[in-house]
Formats: sequence, structure tokens, C-alpha cells
Amino acid sequence: MDTGKKFEANAKVPVALFRKLLHRGARANVAKILSKAYPVDVARLLSSLGSSERAHAFSILMEECDLSHAAAVLAEMETSESVALLEKLAPKQIAELLGEMADDDATLLASRLEDPLAAQVLAEMEAEPAADVRELLEHEEQTAGRMMTRDFFALDEDLTVAEAVTALQRRSEEFEMVLYVYIVDKRNHLAGVVSLRQLLITPPATQLKRIMSPNVISAKTTTDQEEVARLVAEYNLLAIPILDDEDKLVGIVTVDDALDVAQEEVAEDLMALAGVATEEHLSTSASRSLRLRLPWLLVNLVTAFLASSVVSLFENEIGKKPALAALMPIVAGMGGNAATQTLTIIIRGIALGELTAFGRVFLKSIAVGAGIGIINGLAASTIAALYYKNVWLGVVLASAMFINMIVAGIAGTLIPVVLRRLHIDPAVASSVFVTTCTDVCGFFSFLGLATLLMRLL
Repeated sequence: MDTGKKFEANAKVPVALFRKLLHRGARANVAKILSKAYPVDVARLLSSLGSSERAHAFSILMEECDLSHAAAVLAEMETSESVALLEKLAPKQIAELLGEMADDDATLLASRLEDPLAAQVLAEMEAEPAADVRELLEHEEQTAGRMMTRDFFALDEDLTVAEAVTALQRRSEEFEMVLYVYIVDKRNHLAGVVSLRQLLITPPATQLKRIMSPNVISAKTTTDQEEVARLVAEYNLLAIPILDDEDKLVGIVTVDDALDVAQEEVAEDLMALAGVATEEHLSTSASRSLRLRLPWLLVNLVTAFLASSVVSLFENEIGKKPALAALMPIVAGMGGNAATQTLTIIIRGIALGELTAFGRVFLKSIAVGAGIGIINGLAASTIAALYYKNVWLGVVLASAMFINMIVAGIAGTLIPVVLRRLHIDPAVASSVFVTTCTDVCGFFSFLGLATLLMRLL
């Protein structure tokens, strides 16, 4: 974002009003709204429109506003929406927009363009930004190398504080902001880091290597982006230096990019637990939403038949005691809810690197499940016994719930860990297996116990 440009804080326009202006052809009013709002607010406004409306509004943004402002808006939008807008432009226009972005943002969008458009855009870009994008594209997706920016400030360890300050002043326009001054040796190996405050309070003749901190938290270009975000959060960093295989400083990841990754990963995990694809949004078309959701629901349908087959084994018993049909969903439903709670905590622990003592966590999950089973089982059994005037029916319900809550704790802990060992994303696949376990076990334990005690029911 151009920090020299003045935007109207909280200048949020109702979507309905913006749509009306857009359809009426009030181009000047639309341009005024788009130019005065912060890029993130413009991005949010455009995302709330339909695809054709979004394209129309963005064309006005391109023609009537600064190119840097249009680029900043694209960088704030969802990647799929930004790419859809870029694909409607000529390669030269796309190249100009990418040239206005930070190289990590430009790389992300360039990587999503189809060939031969991507190659044409890189050919149209200026030599230096194009080289930066090509270099970042060589790294694997979702790694530090792909998300880093090469806009960092590094100085030789033999320079003095006075020379460092002069270099900062001379090159200040090259960088959006300088968070740290990184110190390198003659071979460009990261030797240390100096804060801007340290530069200001140190005598000018002091060499940088005398005041630098040599213990620098860093990451490799191959480090997973989740690990990078965790390091930034854990050590309260404003930026983290990125090193290549030879420990040479090649880029940095800033805190804003790390926060974006953390938010994306949390959103992905939450949506995956619900069986929803991360590329689906409120503005996604109905047909695409159908295609994204249907596979997961079909998998759930198969597992539902598995649970149903367990119920079918006890059709005679259910016929003798219809109350069983009314009560058995309680056991399965409560087990599923308890398992989802455990599953969420375990997946969060995996994502944050907290799951180090699995045995202790496993035993805790069993203990918590047992406790929940006892309390909920007693409450449910009391209600069932009073309503149906049969103590033994309450005993069956309490026993089955106790068993299923323990199974919920075991499944919610064990399944995501096993899936991770098999290199399967636990956030995506755990839910269906855990729910199947609690459904099958819940029905089987409740109906099985009821069969054994049928004469008392």
C-alpha cells in the first residue's frame, strides 16, 4: 500500500448502494468510492459482488485510480478472485500490476496463472521484478521460499554504525519498511541482527559486528509455511530471515504474511473439519459449490450406511421395545459431539506443534471422556428412567453413553495422529472416521446392552 496516500478510515459503503451506482453507470461516484477507501475495504466490497459486477467495478478501478492502488486491492483479495480478474486483462496490464506488488504477492498470483499467459506476463514484466518472481517460483508451494520477500536490508559486519545509517538513508526508498538490519559476512552468510533502536543509541564509529545479536531465529527456504508462522508468533518477531541450503540470507517473511498464513491454515482446518473446500466462498456459484461439497457428502453417506447396518442387526429388539429407537440417537449424537471436541483440540495441537507427549494426551482424553460419560450418562439415564418408568432402561442408556464417550476420546485422539503418520491431512479426513466410530459404537453398545437386558426392559 502507498502509505503516502490518504484514505478515508471506515469509509464503508453499503453493497446495495454500490451495486445501484454500478448498474446506473455512475462511473465518477464508483471511482470516488474505490479510490478513497483502503485497499482491504475495496477488496471486501468487490468480493461481495457477483463475478460480472466485480469485473466491471475492477475495470473502473484500473482506469480511474492509481495502478498501485489497484495492485494493493488485488493483493488483499482472495487469490481465486484476483486471478479471475487478472485473466480478463492483457498480459502487459497484468505485468504492470504484478510489478507494483511485493514480490511474494506477485509470485502467488503468477503461480496461479495458466500457461501460456503466465509466461507472457513474466516476459512483459521489468527485468528485476520478473527475476525475483522466477526465483521464488523455483521453491515449492507452501514453503518459506515461496512466501518470502527479497525486500530486506542487509549490511556487511565490518561497517560502522555511521555507515549503516548513511546506507539506510540512501536506500530508504527501495524498501516498504525496514524492520531489522541484518548483518552478513563476506560470503553473505547471516551473522547477526541489529535493531534500529540499537543503531540510534550506539556511537557512530562502532562496528556492526560489535553490537549485533548473533543468535538469530531463522528458517530455511524449504521450511513449511506453518512452521514459519509458528516461529514468528512464538518468538514475537516482526520478520524472520530466510536462508538457503548454504545458510546465505536470501529473503525475509514479515509478520503480516505470517499472520495471513496462520489465518489461512486455521480457516482451512475448520472448513476441512466440516467437509467444505477452502476455495468455496459466499460468492461461489451454486454449481461449483455443489461440485465441491458433494464428494465429502458421498463419503459420509457410505459411513452412514455402515452405522445403519449395525442398527439393522437389532431390528427385532427395537420392535419389541420402541423406546430404543427414540433413545439410541442420543448415545451416538453425544459421542459424536464429544469426539469433535477432542478432535479439534488434537488437530490444533498438531498444527501448533504442541503434541509432543502423545501418551499423556491419550490418557487424558480417555479420562475426560470417562468423566463426561459418567456425568452425562447419569443425567440422561435419570430422565429416561422417569419418562419411561423403567430404571433398567436408564441403566442401559448410562452404560452405553459411558462406553461411547471413552471411544470418542480414543478415536478423537488416535485417528488424527495415525492419519498424520500416513501423510494424510488429519483436518480433512479425521471427521468422517471419528464420527463413524462413535455412531457404530454408540448404536452397538446401546442396542447390545438392551438385547442382553431385554427381559428387564
